[in-house]
Amino acid sequence: MAGDGQVTLGQTVIKGNARKVRRIGPKGAILAGFAGATADAFTLLERLEAKLERYPDQLERACVDLAKDWRTDRYLRRLEAMMAVADAHRSFTLTGNGDVLEPEDGIIAIGSGGNYALSAARALIDIEGLTAEDVARKAMRIAGDICVYTNHSVRVELLGGETL
Repeated sequence: MAGDGQVTLGQTVIKGNARKVRRIGPKGAILAGFAGATADAFTLLERLEAKLERYPDQLERACVDLAKDWRTDRYLRRLEAMMAVADAHRSFTLTGNGDVLEPEDGIIAIGSGGNYALSAARALIDIEGLTAEDVARKAMRIAGDICVYTNHSVRVELLGGETL
């Protein structure tokens, strides 16, 4: 999972090296990335971690439970963020509309540069010799070249691996 580091407030860049991709859950076996309001995203990350404690080894159930709360709880309903979560087997996009979406091809992209990164990743995924990390880095580079709200300060977290 890869994320850029740009945080903006309107048209102003506030921070260029934010950490939008994190390891969560038992033994850091789940990756979570966010887009949108930073404080809102941290609130959602905390809630997801609590759901994972309640439903260990059940990422989908934890995501569905969080999405249900997010849609129905008065406080959570006002949060403006999106999340991408993945374990070694599945990946999901979570939204405040109650969506828990699992992509057909396993590729997820969120945020302002998400559609650019998604398109690039889909174009790159079938190229022989490229690893998932290579695809993610190249897709983020392309998104950063196109979207003014996406930068080239990319952080990559690998499942079962290290931060790069």
